[in-house]
Amino acid sequence: MIRINVEKKLNAYKGQQVLQINRTFAGGGITKIYGPSGSGKTTLLKLIASLTDPDQGEIIVNGLPWFDSSRKINLSPQKRNTGFVFQNYALFPNMTVIEHLQYATKDTEWINRLLHLGKLDTLATHKPDHLSGGQQQRLAILRALAIKPKVLLMDEPFSALDSKMKMELIGELKLVLAELGVTALIVSHNQQELELFEGEVMDFEGIGE
Repeated sequence: MIRINVEKKLNAYKGQQVLQINRTFAGGGITKIYGPSGSGKTTLLKLIASLTDPDQGEIIVNGLPWFDSSRKINLSPQKRNTGFVFQNYALFPNMTVIEHLQYATKDTEWINRLLHLGKLDTLATHKPDHLSGGQQQRLAILRALAIKPKVLLMDEPFSALDSKMKMELIGELKLVLAELGVTALIVSHNQQELELFEGEVMDFEGIGE
């Protein structure tokens, strides 16, 4: 379970605005997050992962404080051990597909399973520059899964995939998330692809239009 009650000042095109989030996300489930552009959906994920810090409040995950401004607690990203799929993939240009996964885990059996899941088996020695946008996006998803996270944060994770690949990958992904007992937050502007997942829906309007 993720309990988040925080405030964060953001510089928006209308000037400084305050993102306010007070929400509980069910443990071991999927929350599908919609919302207008600029409402702070990506910032929400970054706050949970400690890629940006709230100005005040608390984030409690599975009963443990990850952030608490009153007690000056702020766990590092490494200690939070969250899987994060970035909109821009954030891949390492000098690492091959398999090296991305080996950087996250030494479990060869798990790596091979992920490569098969993402249909990147035959591209294991390729670097990102030699992958299509869809292949890069699949690698970003696999890398996030490689650490077997308890919390998975996905920001527009299927935008570069064609319909057939998207359906197949989401089908496999649902099985893996259930197996690992992952608490997943998925941000997308595509309501149809999110409907492929079962879970709670969050209509996010952190700072509104």
